[in-house]
Amino acid sequence: MGSRALPHGSPGCGNLPRADTAVTRRGVDGPAMIQVPARAPDERLAVTASLPFFAVHVLALFAVQVGFRLREVLVCVGLYYLRMFAITAGYHRYFSHRTYQAGRVFQFLLALVGGMSAQKGALWWAAHHRHHHRHSDEPEDIHSPTLKGFWWSHAGWFLCHKYDETRWENVKDLSRYPELVWLDKHHLVPPTLLGVALYALGGWSMLVWGMFVSTVLLWHGTFTINSLSHVFGTRRYKSTDTSRNNFWLALITCGEGWHNNHHFHQNTANQGWFWWEVDFSFYALKALSWLGVVKKLRVVSDGTRYAHLKYTPEERRQLRDEASGFQDPVLVAERLARAQARMRGALAQAAESLPSAGPSPASARG
Repeated sequence: MGSRALPHGSPGCGNLPRADTAVTRRGVDGPAMIQVPARAPDERLAVTASLPFFAVHVLALFAVQVGFRLREVLVCVGLYYLRMFAITAGYHRYFSHRTYQAGRVFQFLLALVGGMSAQKGALWWAAHHRHHHRHSDEPEDIHSPTLKGFWWSHAGWFLCHKYDETRWENVKDLSRYPELVWLDKHHLVPPTLLGVALYALGGWSMLVWGMFVSTVLLWHGTFTINSLSHVFGTRRYKSTDTSRNNFWLALITCGEGWHNNHHFHQNTANQGWFWWEVDFSFYALKALSWLGVVKKLRVVSDGTRYAHLKYTPEERRQLRDEASGFQDPVLVAERLARAQARMRGALAQAAESLPSAGPSPASARG
């Protein structure tokens, strides 16, 4: 996929407001409270580097020309869910959150198949995702739809140069594996190998359906978790962000749609916490654990699962209001103020650690 990073793997590079434009969260009346600065040069759409991303969308349209044949369509669907599993159970629940244990061979296979999704390497993906969880829906969040809009969170953030590089400081636990580092640095190899194999298997029509159509569907299915799952759905748990639970997103992403569950307690291999919350990725992981391929799956405790039952009627009303689109202006302002205070504190601490710009008055006097 050229040099572009295609993530979970999130207004964008091309439509952030001007510096003097105020942005308010949906449903908040009154004066604007969040000022969005003009986009920096490295946040603008990287047109040339993004051409492969848009080219794959165009190539997917050739499905109309090659026709709809059962074999190609089945390969398309099969590769969609195989790679979606590698992203959700691999890139997300294993590499990003370490919610279960796996041997080195299976770990490599997760990274390899996940790489075939053309969403860059597992280390790049995990590093940025860990950063997202530390700053979800705060000014530092790399793909918040509530602060920067749908397009930015869905695709804009990785179509600019700002997030091209892997944040190695966030994945020190993973960077000790040379095979993972190699896949991260050569992230074009897995999707290229998949494309060659598909062409050898069934020619141009198989390449169109198995690679281009399947990958476009996979991309946008994955990206909905960054964008739509912070906008549409229900909120069962109190969290410091706008994460929602959404049944339909869970279906197309093998269980990632239970996003409010996940942001309330992120270190669980199961993201569907009740029997009706469909989570195909966890079902597959459970089966693999029976075979000994993976082990020590972390699952949600009853104390965490039923924490919402202890909420007051006012807290439950607030969650319903947030899910319906209403945001209490006071609460939004307080959240923003806390985030800004943390940022000011970090900057002050960094400034104190810098060496003095010049000699002290005592040393100047000699």
